[in-house]
Formats: sequence, C-alpha cells, structure tokens
Amino acid sequence: MDYIKELIDRYPKLSVCENAIREAGKIIADSYAKGGKLLIAGNGGSAADSDHICGELLKSFVKKRKPDEKFLSSLSAIDKETGDYLSDKLQGSLPAISLCNQSALMTASLNDVDGNVMFAQQVMGYGKKEDVFLGISTSGNSKDVIYATAVAKTLGLKTIVLTGRDGGRLAKLCDLSVIVPETETFKIQELHLPVYHALCLQVEEIFFPE
Repeated sequence: MDYIKELIDRYPKLSVCENAIREAGKIIADSYAKGGKLLIAGNGGSAADSDHICGELLKSFVKKRKPDEKFLSSLSAIDKETGDYLSDKLQGSLPAISLCNQSALMTASLNDVDGNVMFAQQVMGYGKKEDVFLGISTSGNSKDVIYATAVAKTLGLKTIVLTGRDGGRLAKLCDLSVIVPETETFKIQELHLPVYHALCLQVEEIFFPE
C-alpha cells in the first residue's frame, strides 16, 4: 500500500511537501537496509513526537512482524521455556532512538556544560555514517537540534528535519526538509503526527511485507 498517497488523500494541504515526505521515507528505508538506525530529537511536544516515532518503529505498528524462524529456533536452543514464551511475544524491530530521555546525561549537560549540546553529544556517541538523524522543530531554529544536525552531518549521517513556517535554519542545514504548510506551533504539530505515521507505515511495509 502507498501510505504517502493515502496521507495526501486525507490531508490534501500536505501535497506541497509530498515529494519531501517520499524522499524522507526513502532515506530512512535505505538506512535500515544498510543496517543503520534512526536518531530522533526535538523539544516539548516534538520530544513527545520523538518518543512516539520510536514506539511505532521498535515494535509492530500495523503488521504482526513475526521474527524469522532461524532467530526463534536459536532463542529456543538457549532456553526452551523462555524461547517458547518469547516466540509468541517478540515482534520484528526497526532500530530507533529518541534522544530526549537520557535524564542523567541531560542534567549533567545542563549543570556542567551547556544544555544546548545534549542532543549533539548523544549524536556524537551513537551516530554512524549509515544512520539517519531526524530533527523535529516547529520553527526550524531550535539550537539544540541545529547543533545535533551539525554533528550528524560531520559524522556522515543523512539528516532530515520535520518543521513548519519557512523551515528556519534547519531547512538550509539538513539534507532534506519536510516543511508542513502551517505557521502556528500547535497546527504544525497537528500535521507532523500524520506525516511521521505515514513514514513509519511506509517503512514497515517495506521490511515487513507479510
């Protein structure tokens, strides 16, 4: 199923960024095909969106995502009772990390260094060239997301921003900007959710076709 088309059918105003949404899905899928992962960061409601995206990718979204039989057999070989239990519970996973929840690191950064570098520091630690960094910023000018994007690009990661208004500084800095056609923060956030749902559905369709 073409979930991007379905998104545009439901939200016609997003047609202005359809090509960017499709390209974002391709970049993320290409990363997963190479063994990469998705790093996500944002502030406030965008931090909640970062967590939400991880929830859709790390476990089943709409597909069952049953792990392959070789993995399940190896699991049972380690411990049959545990293997039998987990074989009915575990789901295929697409690796994604929200950078918004490391409380010890974040408070240390706030206290010892500068709170605006806490996302950048995590990208420094987690980022590999096959990964993708997704920054979420309604204004496109969030300093901590800008700094994380700069580090990601330096490390060779692909960078995407999900934003609104005119895209801000991040639209110029990122490899790809998805700029939804709204200017008020809450309205931008209201459009971000169906966009990233469609991206998660599209990627799930590629890697878990059954």
